[in-house]
Order: sequence, then C-alpha cells, then structure tokens
Amino acid sequence: MSTVALIDDHESVRLGLEAACARDGQTIIFSGSTVVSYLDWRSASGAAPADVVVLDLTLGDGTTVTENVTSLVADGASVVIHSVADRPAAVREALAAGAAGVVSKSSALDDVLDAIRTVAHGEALNNVEWASAVDGDREFADAQLSTREREVLRLYAAGLPLKAVAERLGVAYSTAKENITRIRVKYVEVGRPAPTKVDLLRRAMEDGIVEPDGASSGR
Repeated sequence: MSTVALIDDHESVRLGLEAACARDGQTIIFSGSTVVSYLDWRSASGAAPADVVVLDLTLGDGTTVTENVTSLVADGASVVIHSVADRPAAVREALAAGAAGVVSKSSALDDVLDAIRTVAHGEALNNVEWASAVDGDREFADAQLSTREREVLRLYAAGLPLKAVAERLGVAYSTAKENITRIRVKYVEVGRPAPTKVDLLRRAMEDGIVEPDGASSGR
C-alpha cells in the first residue's frame, strides 16, 4: 500500500484521517500542521517522501498554497488538497502549482481514501471539486489588478527583492507579500498562473506593467 503524510492545522481532522487510512491499509508516515515540519522531519529522519501528501488548502503559519504545493512536489510527493470547496480561486492556484487533485472536507471518508489511492497509483483525480475549480467562471482575461497591486508587481517583477519593494512603497513587508499572493491568485483566476517570479515578470510584460527590457512602465 502507499505511504501517506497528513498536513492540516486541525488536529481533529488529522486524527480522523489517520484512523481511516489505517483501516484502509495505508501507512501514515507523518502527521503535522505545517509543510516545514514535514520537510524538517524528512531531512532529520532520512525517510523517503510520502507517496501522497494530503494537504489542507490554508494553514495557520502564513504560508501560501503555491509555496506549500511547490515545496511538496519538488520534494517528490503527489499532493491531494483536502479542504472546504468554497474557494475555487485558491484551489485553482493549488492545481496550477502542481497538486494532483482536490477532495472536499465535506466528502465521505471513503471518497477521500479513493482519492488517495487514485493519486498514489499515478492516475488523474477528476472529481466534482476538481472540475468546479478548473471550470470556474473566468469572465475576463485581465487579472484586474488594483493600482497598489500593479505598483508592487512593477517593482517586484523588475527585480527588486520584496523587502525593498515594501520599503520603496512605505508599507510593511507582510503587506507587500500579501499583495503578491493576491496578484498570483488573480492571475490563476483568469487562467494565467504565475507561480514563480519569472512567471510574474512574464505576466507583467504581457500586461504592459513592465517593459520587455525590464524597465517599468508608467501605466
């Protein structure tokens, strides 16, 4: 059977999944509240990456779904998003970052186990939640960034570190980081994901926010 890691900041959710997976014959190799703690455990123990990581969409440590999914996929695991299915934009962001699929927390445990088995076997997870996220209404190709978001993107995509962007605009670092997260979500919503800084530069050039030679536009 496959090996599974559970990452959710609600202990009761993890305990329920642990029991269900154990009954199903899956081996739980890790259960914790953050991706960082899982990766630290992997590094310290020398254990192989889990076949499947069941990941909550939003964790309480301030990380973004793109950061978490990208880290887990790069580490060698397949990722199943397990969350309430009322945030299609964030789900689309997770899928764009490389998640194998999504299953709602309102789903029956058997459906969650089916999703884990499907992904562990390397098969596509095509269910209602996945389809709803991918086929969400995208009325405009324009991400419709706010004036502040365009300014943050202009400076960040042109090469400034995020801390320098915050200082230049006179805002807190956390505010600048939140702006970048919202920008990424907005691009995912219109089918133009930008999970890396290079992708953000490409989107900024496409939208005339940054000139092709890297110079910022005054638009």
